[in-house]
Amino acid sequence: MKGIRTMSKILVIGSLNMDMVAKVKRIPKLGETILGDRLMLNPGGKGANQCYTVGKLGGNAIMLGCVGNDSYGDILIESLVTAEVNTSFIKRCEDIHTGTALIQIDDFGNNNIVVIKGANDKCDEGYLSDNDDVIKACDIIMLQMEIPYNAIYYAIKRGRELDKKIILNPAPAPEEFPDDIINKVDIITPNEIELEMLSKMKIKSEGDIVKGAQKLINQGVDHVLVTVGSKGAMYVNKNGYKYYPSRKVDAIDTIGAGDCFNGAFAVAISEGLPIDDAITFANIAASISVTRQGAQSSIPSREEVDEILYTMKEGMPI
Repeated sequence: MKGIRTMSKILVIGSLNMDMVAKVKRIPKLGETILGDRLMLNPGGKGANQCYTVGKLGGNAIMLGCVGNDSYGDILIESLVTAEVNTSFIKRCEDIHTGTALIQIDDFGNNNIVVIKGANDKCDEGYLSDNDDVIKACDIIMLQMEIPYNAIYYAIKRGRELDKKIILNPAPAPEEFPDDIINKVDIITPNEIELEMLSKMKIKSEGDIVKGAQKLINQGVDHVLVTVGSKGAMYVNKNGYKYYPSRKVDAIDTIGAGDCFNGAFAVAISEGLPIDDAITFANIAASISVTRQGAQSSIPSREEVDEILYTMKEGMPI
């Protein structure tokens, strides 16, 4: 089924991190020591999470990124393999450790995160240039902002030269993004905070989202897809905008939900679905993921997403 469903190859270029998650009753104050409930080691990193999602949902996924030559690197690669991601070109670095994220999550779902980039800094222009054949062979390039900016800019420029579809998830958002780079992006997928930084506007309302997105369109981006948490997503292009509400669920963990949304959206686009259907598909996948713990461990199967889609089309309660 996988080969029948998806013809386009999705190349994800980005970060791979081991998430060290401490579950706590509340986030400690500055200088305070508290006792945690448990510690979990979960495969993560925005790039890896999005690529895992692509593979899990039936996409033709390949990953470019870097890990250390250590046990965390082994675990991250093995996790992607379970989602049928092509990991052949992930670089193992001898002189630096695998990227790590230190995460605290409290009983209310609040979190704070410290990322130590480690081997992700080795995902540079030279590494991407060495893998130019991989870039040439793909149809869609998906990027985030947890690897060196010069590598991101290189990938966007090279992708545009090769006429690839470029999806950029600008997370974490940079303070500045060069005009001659952003105008080469086909689809950009910020959340509200990231849109604020990119547009240099305060985002407090639906109207603000549209105005902020239009600023990016004026810079040359064709499509702006703004995720608005539990409320869903707002799509804006030069012809107008449309709001896509999310399915109502009881969320227990939102870590990785944005990555799930982005990966699912890329899969739908790779299958040639119209933008309306692609956003709905992504919303459903993300709504399932927030009902489960972890990042990659929360990603739904294709069958789960398709079942909800079928239920919605038949008008049955979900």
